Amino acid sequence: MIVTVIEGYNLIVYGAAVPLLVTDSTLGVTSQQTGLIGGTVYLGAMVGALLAPILSSMTRGKTTLVLGITVFGLGALAFALSVNAPTLAASRLVNGFGVGTALATAMTIARDNAPAERAALVVTVTMAGVPLGGVAASLIAIPVLPALGWRALFFIGAGLSLLVLFVVGRTPIPAADDGTAGRDWTGRRKLAALFSGGPKWIALLVATSVILCMVAWQGLNVWATQAMVDLGFSLDAALVLTFALTGAAVAGSFLSAWAADRLGSALVAIATGACTVLGLAGILVLPTTFAVAAICVALMGIGGHSTMNLVHTTASGAFPVPARAAALGWSNGTSFIGAFAGPTLGGVVIAAGGSGALFGTFAVAAALCLVSVGGLFLVRRRLPGPGTASVPVDIGLLDSPHRT
Repeated sequence: MIVTVIEGYNLIVYGAAVPLLVTDSTLGVTSQQTGLIGGTVYLGAMVGALLAPILSSMTRGKTTLVLGITVFGLGALAFALSVNAPTLAASRLVNGFGVGTALATAMTIARDNAPAERAALVVTVTMAGVPLGGVAASLIAIPVLPALGWRALFFIGAGLSLLVLFVVGRTPIPAADDGTAGRDWTGRRKLAALFSGGPKWIALLVATSVILCMVAWQGLNVWATQAMVDLGFSLDAALVLTFALTGAAVAGSFLSAWAADRLGSALVAIATGACTVLGLAGILVLPTTFAVAAICVALMGIGGHSTMNLVHTTASGAFPVPARAAALGWSNGTSFIGAFAGPTLGGVVIAAGGSGALFGTFAVAAALCLVSVGGLFLVRRRLPGPGTASVPVDIGLLDSPHRT
């Protein structure tokens, strides 16, 4: 979890620095450019997450994790030393590659060493570090930005990455038995386990679900405060509601993980996905009082973050164990497509139609995500369990606390 906290810091700290970036005359960065620069981190993260399983198969999981931490630390340092828009964008791209590599690897290591009946909880604890890192970035920015400027935030990020690198380097990470001993589980065979036969529908639905989920969730993370101000709330009230969004996300993810370890992650993901839809629909049709808005944003937070975690959990158990890293690399990597698209789409929509258009657009994305998650649940129920090791496309057991 400590790794994902620092990843969350490195991902989210950029938003706190944007107001000073656009006023820094030495950079010559426009408001439009800040959006593109911010998006490059998710493109890098997508590539890093997709390549992480390949790197892990060539070395070890711990080696790949150390590589990812090193790269996102160097990216933070390079950003702090950047002098113009191109160097800022290149630095965020490098930072994102490290974040994606480390995130997918950390989740795989955690899941590989978790008992089957605690799979959802382990994924949730691992991923909880991302919003917690975002909270840390916001709290650190309050005293640091006025006193030391925006560069200090990224020097801090680089320093924290170095600290985590030291901790991970000193921590023994057991190599879990992934079922490959004595078997010819090549990289090609692991990919075949994801994209051949029946399991390809799971891979497709996993990608569709996480992309749509992240369009709504990451878009809300970026634009919720502005949207609440547009609805008539004061800036202070809007910030409180944004904090409620993040707080509900963390608290709700643990509750949903508890339920998922008992009922199955794909089934509970339907319930959390419905929470997102209800929250967004409520903010559109109900009276815009503070109490109503607080309930609605809490539902959005519970649904957005939890649904993503539960789809990751479903992916981690839907394929043979040797293909787990590839499955989590796929689910994490494709999720960053939505993480890039959501804020970008949100910026266009809120400029054209205000907060109503923003919440309506994200409600459509959340509803489509709910349909996709429902399809994932049905496909998981209907596909057969694992066969013999000689059949690379057989999937793992269904999400049940009594199966491994």
